[in-house]
Amino acid sequence: MSTPATAHPAEDGPPPEQQRIRLGGITREDVLTMAGAAAGSLALDWLLYERVLPFSGAFGFLLCWYLLFLAFYALAGRLQWDALTVRERLATALAWSSGLLVVAVILEQIGFVVLRGLHAARHLNFFTETMRSTAALDPITSGGCLHAVVGSLEQLGMATLFSVPLGILTAVFLVEAGNTRRGARLVRPVRVLVEAMTALPSIVAGLFVLGVVVLTLGVEKSGFAASLALTVMMMPIVTRAAEVVVRLVPGTLKEASYALGASQWRTVWHVVLPTARPGLTTAVVLGMARGVGETSPVLLTAGFTTRLNPDAFHGNQTSLPLFVWNYVKQPYPDMVARAFAGALTLMAVVLILFVTARVLGRHRTPTDRRTRRPLRRAAARADSLEAVTG
Repeated sequence: MSTPATAHPAEDGPPPEQQRIRLGGITREDVLTMAGAAAGSLALDWLLYERVLPFSGAFGFLLCWYLLFLAFYALAGRLQWDALTVRERLATALAWSSGLLVVAVILEQIGFVVLRGLHAARHLNFFTETMRSTAALDPITSGGCLHAVVGSLEQLGMATLFSVPLGILTAVFLVEAGNTRRGARLVRPVRVLVEAMTALPSIVAGLFVLGVVVLTLGVEKSGFAASLALTVMMMPIVTRAAEVVVRLVPGTLKEASYALGASQWRTVWHVVLPTARPGLTTAVVLGMARGVGETSPVLLTAGFTTRLNPDAFHGNQTSLPLFVWNYVKQPYPDMVARAFAGALTLMAVVLILFVTARVLGRHRTPTDRRTRRPLRRAAARADSLEAVTG
């Protein structure tokens, strides 16, 4: 019985050498191609705007220049690179140009505020005095925003104190209660309410507090009423951000806690919230960013005053956004300079608050140290036992 012949693969020679595609990095060809595309697109854009088409305006000129630059860059790259490399280079150019555009807009806004407000902010009296005895034609060395700084800090502090616990508790409820059939029925209307409050205009929040708290309950216009209006604006932001963070906590951590006999609320308090602490700090920062620049709710609920009022529960109280809004519309140059200096102060206060929140979010809590100490003792005991038995 004959055996079938073994089939041998056809030998077509050595396999072709594979070409490695290098993504990322900047070479001289990339720089020259980008510079040539920028110069050529600028020349064509100038020709179209100045000689051919009846267009005008700086914004349209820059927009057309950017679009022409992308087209020129893609065509010039296709002459020397393959299609994959061209797409990669084009995506890199889009990403870098978008990032530089955002940074340029931010720097332009900050620079504009600094230039307009430096005339008043360079004087120390602007941070140590109020506008109680300052008239419209008084020199820039008179008056300041001390009363507005105190009002903003008190209103934002109380609003954060009210909105953060409520927002985090609501987020935990949406995550934990939604895992059961009965809880899902309760979660649905709460989620709809939170989503509706997220898109709530700030003027509506101010009118709500004005109608319910001030006119109905008889609470006078004060920083406390303004903080309630800011709470309405901040709480849905904190809830939505905290819900996303709490959902990211690994389920194995909660299952391990349940396996050790911990109840649900102890698992949430000792496992879920400490694990999600950095993300919860971000949620708090987002909520503060939503409320720190509001003007209309504060105007409706706190009024306006030129005096320093440290009592947030009695009397009108001014915030920095309201200070800026009141003086920037006046026809006196020194008043406008004070308004821009107030905006510069507001940016500095927000930066300090955000950095403080980030630092506190990374700081180890005493609970973490108490938890790690028994773990170290158990590890040392296990090592000593292994050394004895081994």
